[in-house]
Amino acid sequence: MSETHKVVSNGEWIDARLQLLAKEKEFTRLRDELSQARRDLPWERVDKNYVFDGPNGKESLAELFDGRSQLIVYHFMFNPEWEAGCKSCSFWADNFERNVVHLNHRDVTLVAISRAALGKIEPFKKRMGWTFKWLSSAANDFNFDYQVSFRPEQLATGEVHYNYRQRKTSMTDLVGISVFYRDAGGDVFHTYSCYERGVDMMNAAYHYLDLVPKGRDEGGRTQFWVRYRDSYGQ
Repeated sequence: MSETHKVVSNGEWIDARLQLLAKEKEFTRLRDELSQARRDLPWERVDKNYVFDGPNGKESLAELFDGRSQLIVYHFMFNPEWEAGCKSCSFWADNFERNVVHLNHRDVTLVAISRAALGKIEPFKKRMGWTFKWLSSAANDFNFDYQVSFRPEQLATGEVHYNYRQRKTSMTDLVGISVFYRDAGGDVFHTYSCYERGVDMMNAAYHYLDLVPKGRDEGGRTQFWVRYRDSYGQ
């Protein structure tokens, strides 16, 4: 790679870096504007009574806030028939595993929710060495309602509604993140959801890869290289 990449003097490098810095600062300003627009979105009330199976027994969506006013749900791809969670979702989970405590101190609770039974979730979580709270939505419509899981009759048509549009897929479960707010009266509101590339910004490892000369180095084959954290080298 060094044989083909342009190599310059320190002065020329500084000039080029300052030009890029101006673009980076503009991007930061635009990102701040986008973040504010995200916070300014209208909310929708959650009237359905979702009950999940978790390490503390059965808990409602409202109880998942754990005394805080903001809740982030990572929709972890784990079909009830699978024996392990999705490798890519595991990559993301490795990135938020130790951030949970920091979020807690900013009035935010983060949990993962999957359709797999708790009896499958718990052993996989132990294998991966994770400590975040992970619940099963096997007994409710949560994953379907937030458009990250799809029923057989939907898949039979060849298209599902995902990321706010119709798209072709044969996957029973896809990735997403949903955000909720609970007010002082106990009412719960859905404030935001993102899917596909929308979850990229939650993966710190990808942002580090974007800094290095080879970048993500995926050649159009997104995440083809990703393994479970205990499976590299096998």
